[in-house]
Amino acid sequence: MRISVIGCGYLGAVHAASMAHLGHEVVGIDIDEAKIASLSAGRPPFFEPGLPEVLESATATGRLRFTTDFSAAADADVHFVAVGTPQVADGDAADMRFVDAAFAALVEHVKAGDLIVGKSTVPVGTAARLAATVAERAPGAALAWNPEFLREGFAVKDTISPDRLVYGVPEGEAGERAARLLDEVYASAVAAGTPVIVTDYATAELVKVSANAFLATKISFINAMAEIAEVTGADVTKLADAIGHDARIGRRFLNAGVGFGGGCLPKDIRAFSARARELGLGESVRFLEEVDSINLRRRTRVVELVREAAGGLAGVRVGVLGLAFKPHSDDIRDSPALEIAMRLAEAGAVVRATDPEAADNARRRAPQVDVVDSTEEAVRDADVVVLITEWPEFTGLDPEELGTLVAHRTVIDGRNALDPVAWRAAGWSYRGLGR
Repeated sequence: MRISVIGCGYLGAVHAASMAHLGHEVVGIDIDEAKIASLSAGRPPFFEPGLPEVLESATATGRLRFTTDFSAAADADVHFVAVGTPQVADGDAADMRFVDAAFAALVEHVKAGDLIVGKSTVPVGTAARLAATVAERAPGAALAWNPEFLREGFAVKDTISPDRLVYGVPEGEAGERAARLLDEVYASAVAAGTPVIVTDYATAELVKVSANAFLATKISFINAMAEIAEVTGADVTKLADAIGHDARIGRRFLNAGVGFGGGCLPKDIRAFSARARELGLGESVRFLEEVDSINLRRRTRVVELVREAAGGLAGVRVGVLGLAFKPHSDDIRDSPALEIAMRLAEAGAVVRATDPEAADNARRRAPQVDVVDSTEEAVRDADVVVLITEWPEFTGLDPEELGTLVAHRTVIDGRNALDPVAWRAAGWSYRGLGR
């Protein structure tokens, strides 16, 4: 099938390369010339495991190309719109300028019978609004909404072998045809028995934000329990283990620590709340405001733990392990790790931080933080070591060996990812969140 992908950022680049890998003829389109040049040369402009290999192999087959020319979409039959919806600068709502601009440019090159497929995470009601635009400016074309459920670090796998497919389609024959076309696009996943949910626009839009809201709530719930555990002497990790055995609850995403970050959960729950308020339904999701508040408090708690451990922050040498918002990513958007490093530096600490993939991004974003290239550099002569991103390189450190590099064996485990028994046995003063 001939496919165009509008927007070649994280979502779009992964989707374009994966679709070509599955055998489709794909053109990726973006207005960023540097991004297109990088992708055309087989170099992703961001870190994502597995993407360089898929990108290189798909490009070599001739099935994948990238361009800044929107007219290239005219040759495709299915058009995916995968541009970002960041938080607006002056509020909580999603910034829809990029989605609207992408649709405006695309519909000029869409023909009757084509299917436009939205993948961006958008406020409920967006698809219906855009469907009216498509009907007016591209008669005979149809719109579907197909939300993405990618996990950074596993995005290629999640695209090629998704755990579910959701199609938001119009009513009647147009919707049936849209679902058939999407079944063709995802033929390998459908053949493998991947669950397919065909529904209306509004439900498809709500699936993604609802899922993110639920995951964020689960994370903030266990972090609220961590706040109580720190006062009562309970162990939040064992608490999570115990309640996680309940099949109705489950153990995943029930890990106390510095909380969530990245380009999805924080801005999505805020945008969800903003849209609910626009609909006069703010009370329905008011709990998300507390979810957000709990999440942000955990970052403050890590700074407080460092201050407590060192007896202050001015002049204290802090080695920070991790800058990306999660391991296996170079994404520093709303990263708890980077924010904590910046706040420590701004409070007078001498901060040296490192990350296997996010170091360059962090240097550009936070010049006040001394970002170094190795764990050894980050922790040498440190008064306090803070683990914030649970990269295997950090969670697998030998506490005895690391102890020979630091000035004081004090560690703050911001992810509860270390074995406190082993670290204490090696002479470290260990503090975890809620432990």
